Amino acid sequence: MVVAGLVLSGLSFHTAAMKAIAPALLTAAIAALAVSGCASKPAPKPAPAPQAPPVVVPRPAPPAAPVSIRPPAADWRDERRTVGNWSWQREGALSVARYGTQFALSCDASARQVTISLGLRAEVTQPIIITATDLRRALNGQPQGAALVATLPANDPLLDAMAFSRGRFMVETGGMAPFYLPSWAEVSRVIEDCR
Repeated sequence: MVVAGLVLSGLSFHTAAMKAIAPALLTAAIAALAVSGCASKPAPKPAPAPQAPPVVVPRPAPPAAPVSIRPPAADWRDERRTVGNWSWQREGALSVARYGTQFALSCDASARQVTISLGLRAEVTQPIIITATDLRRALNGQPQGAALVATLPANDPLLDAMAFSRGRFMVETGGMAPFYLPSWAEVSRVIEDCR
């Protein structure tokens, strides 16, 4: 019989010697098998330790793009014109030039008066200041519905100054930024319709 690499010949399990060494031989055989089984197989890799989920740190929002603020011009004539365009039309008996919804000139030929109207809801009388190349004057602006209005006689020199101002004229009043309006043909048309 071969046990753990030893040849035992002539021994029978029924003899006393064999019965005495049988448990030791059995233990040696099991140990030899265990060692030979471990040597032929690589040891199992330990299971990876559980990992905590990665910590997500919120990124701060990117800074807002800087706003380009143009410093005020040294001269009002260098300012950009107010966004919009002039339009002219007849409204009943009136000749009307509008610059968007912000500003209007209207002529009442029967009364020979030009009305300047700003799209500003005002509660009280306040000045409307007109600045042209050669003339600057404050007018008495009166609240009228959703507008602030001032009326001039058709032959007022301020109207000519607005029509012939070099490129533009400026309109100011409290509660709003100044308007820089181009001196286009619509201005002259309303004034001439009143004369």
